[in-house]
Amino acid sequence: MINKDDIKKLIEEGLSGAEAIIKGDDGSHFEGIVICRDFEAKSMLVQHRMVFDTLGDRMQTGVIHALSLRTYTPEVWAEQQK
Repeated sequence: MINKDDIKKLIEEGLSGAEAIIKGDDGSHFEGIVICRDFEAKSMLVQHRMVFDTLGDRMQTGVIHALSLRTYTPEVWAEQQK
């Protein structure tokens, strides 16, 4: 079983300079916000692929059943927080 802290660690280690905020405690369904400068000028689809790549095969094997994502650059995240 995987928990939200494990997912946070995988994402932050896999994406240099990323900040991940992960919610969910049922062991298979999670929601995540990921803020990373590397998302700049990339489509949402590419951003999500970048995040999913940090999780290896955990999505395909069912270790993580569902991860709902919202991705932001630091600038857009700062605007969202106003």
